[in-house]
Amino acid sequence: MNANPLKAYGDWIASVDRDWPQAALDSAHRELIDIVAVMIPGAVTPVVRKILRRIHQWGPGAHTAVGTSDRLVLPWAALLNATAGHAVDFDDNFDPAKGHISAVLWPTILAVAEQEGSSPQDCLDAYLGALQIQGRIGQGLNPAHRKRGWHATATTGALGAAAATARLLRLDETQAAMALSLATSTAGGFMSQFGTMAKPLHAGLAAKGGIQSACFAQDGLTAGWHTLDGPIGMNTLMVGPDREELRAAIGEPEHGQTLSFETESIGEPLLILEHKFRVKRFPTCGSAHRSLDATLALREEYGFGAGDIDRVDVYAPAMHLKNLMYQRPEDGLQGKFSIEYPLSCAIIQGECTLADFTDEAVSRREHRAMFERIHRHPIEKSETEMDTRIQITLKDGRVIEKSVFMAWGSKTAPFPTSQYWKKFEQCTSGIMQSVDQRRLKQALENFTSLSRASELTRCLGVDLSPVGPSGPA
Repeated sequence: MNANPLKAYGDWIASVDRDWPQAALDSAHRELIDIVAVMIPGAVTPVVRKILRRIHQWGPGAHTAVGTSDRLVLPWAALLNATAGHAVDFDDNFDPAKGHISAVLWPTILAVAEQEGSSPQDCLDAYLGALQIQGRIGQGLNPAHRKRGWHATATTGALGAAAATARLLRLDETQAAMALSLATSTAGGFMSQFGTMAKPLHAGLAAKGGIQSACFAQDGLTAGWHTLDGPIGMNTLMVGPDREELRAAIGEPEHGQTLSFETESIGEPLLILEHKFRVKRFPTCGSAHRSLDATLALREEYGFGAGDIDRVDVYAPAMHLKNLMYQRPEDGLQGKFSIEYPLSCAIIQGECTLADFTDEAVSRREHRAMFERIHRHPIEKSETEMDTRIQITLKDGRVIEKSVFMAWGSKTAPFPTSQYWKKFEQCTSGIMQSVDQRRLKQALENFTSLSRASELTRCLGVDLSPVGPSGPA
């Protein structure tokens, strides 16, 4: 544990063997399907369209941008694509890093792969290597990092993107370490941005910063050797001066988060297999998913409607309810970081979909009336110490309840591959032309058989015109 983690991680990302277990490769491929699916509706959101208009003014490039036939300079293409991947908050979570990992890593990898002519195997290799490093860094900063308001998608994401780019560029040990060190200077993002356009931009900024850091390192730029673990390194500045006391107080580490940088067994176990992902069933903050699963299960079992309900009590980890900060959301973005709004959708409609997160949908009178009947009960325990419990009091006097420990799509209840494709259809139908949708699906299905990854990315570079209720969120 006394080894310099920056050097250890640089050495590892530059030299780790490419012989990954097939289960890890399969998992990485599934998360590619997931993130590409959610990039499509993300590409037509106002935040991405606004970013694209500005980037156009900075000149053309050679790299694919999702949702447009225009091509952009490498860092800007990655920024736009990663923002699209996070824009509808339908992308996966990875617990060791405590962030949305694929929304940063896959857009980074696909953009760099276009430049380098990389194969799909190169891309899967870069994803698995970078995920491991980003996970280890996340375990060294969390849980305090996240609890104190840092958005780990942005902070650890920048280092993950740097690791992925370093792997694709085949940087040596010192260059890879410098890429990570430089990336600490691009890392930033506060949870105070949740429910705004800045939140998905965090993923884009992380992708851009990681790519720039690795490219600068390739050109010989140097940086500090103690930006992770020094007295004024990331571990102190982004955790707090009480880091040692916090570490000593950890009993059973959650998701391997020990506030220590693992340097002896960096690659064992493989975090992708040990922790898996939280793949989203609903396009809203993952902290609401246990509540949604429980509510929908009760609705299916008892057949109630909104008019049958007297009150709904939500007993959940305090951190989950802190993430769901908008008790009276005023627009679609805020609705994604509320418990009251998605639960009202589940109760009234029996579902919670992309179409529910427009500004108009959030303003529906019937849904807003339900807010008053939903009551929060934050519990000061971690998500691995307690279930989320939904208790519904019906007007006929019955009290029904259900508890959920892990939401569907997580390690204990993973999606079958068929659910990934169902989600792909839900995300792309009505936004992509049928011929473009089929071409993209075929490239995703056959990704490992393609000669170059650019055969997939070119399927993303088509002009999108959303139609129907699932248009711009």
